Parts: sequence; C-alpha cells; structure tokens
Amino acid sequence: MTNAAIKELDLAALTHDLPDIGLVRGDIGTVVFVYKDGEAYEIEFVAADGTTVALETLNAEEVEPVAGAQILHARKLPDALLARDPLERWERR
Repeated sequence: MTNAAIKELDLAALTHDLPDIGLVRGDIGTVVFVYKDGEAYEIEFVAADGTTVALETLNAEEVEPVAGAQILHARKLPDALLARDPLERWERR
C-alpha cells in the first residue's frame, strides 16, 4: 500500500509507536525523500526548537498524511531522547 498523496516536504504522522527511538503514534515529521512512488519515506522528526530528534526510513503503512480536519499536538520529549545523536542510528544502517 502506498500513500501517493504524500510528497517531499509534506507533513506525515506515525500510525504506531516506535519505542526504540522514542516516537509515538501521532508524532509528526517532515518527508525529506520519497522512495519508489510512495512505498517508503525518509522522515525527519524535530523538536519545537528545530533540533532533529530522529531521521527514519518508514514504510507507507507506518505513516499517514497530515491534512484537513486534524489537530496538531505537542508533548514533552524525554531529556535522554534529546541528548542522543539522532543521525547515529541512521548512519549505522
């Protein structure tokens, strides 16, 4: 399944928790790259101050477009999540 409506620089929300990296369902990131006509996406998740929290490659089923009658939500991030280098996990792939 693909989300053809999601394009680069669009906002996308997680459809489920990613506990290994501290992200939860509904967290919103920016699509920085679209793979194979929307089969997967490279998504950057940032804190309100612009700090990158995570940069993840996610399958289409793991995200949904953010648009229309949705409300955005803010939550406090754990200090440990902000203290780690978000690109370290990405570079190990």
